[in-house]
Amino acid sequence: MPDTTPARRSLTSALPDLGELAQDRTLIIACGALAREIGTVIGRNGLSHLALRCLPATLHNTPDKIPEAVRAAIHASREKYGRIIVGYADCGTGGLLDKVCAEEGVERIPGPHCYAFYTGNAAFEAAGDDDMTSFYLTDFLVRQFDTLVIRTLGLDRHPELRDMYFGNYEKVIYLAQTENAELTVAAEQAAEKLGLAFERRFVGLGDLARFINDVN
Repeated sequence: MPDTTPARRSLTSALPDLGELAQDRTLIIACGALAREIGTVIGRNGLSHLALRCLPATLHNTPDKIPEAVRAAIHASREKYGRIIVGYADCGTGGLLDKVCAEEGVERIPGPHCYAFYTGNAAFEAAGDDDMTSFYLTDFLVRQFDTLVIRTLGLDRHPELRDMYFGNYEKVIYLAQTENAELTVAAEQAAEKLGLAFERRFVGLGDLARFINDVN
């Protein structure tokens, strides 16, 4: 039986309307590969007006499914938040994510993929042909390398496929978000597994941090 004492009723009536609070907030619908980094920006800068919902990072294995997954998340959240933005780059959708964003009236972080906005889109574009034969890793991909690269590509079962997948690459470039010696060692080991040279570049959060900090 519910507690209907005057004290309880008075306390309840004094609580804020959570629905109204949500309407004053902005939801970021993001790739799961960015969860740690976006959460860091939100927490470090006290951006309490921002909420975060992440979709599975494994959607990158089927990028054609990303646009409609984002659309479904937008529809599920539209009435709960005053504004929605998308924490995805194009991510191999061939412009289809931009089409969904335009149709739904939401903004996404600019850039073709996370490697570009971590580096800084302008700097990444300027690198151009110099990095054309590079395989990129981020902090997330280093942590998930065996799961998302070795096992997904079947290299744990068929190591002979390595040269078929990576024969045209020359090096691994680790775009580091943090100064983490253990991740650097793991990234070097990943390059060894692929038979590629290794380069580390500390890029931090690049355009991602600026984009999140500018969200109202």
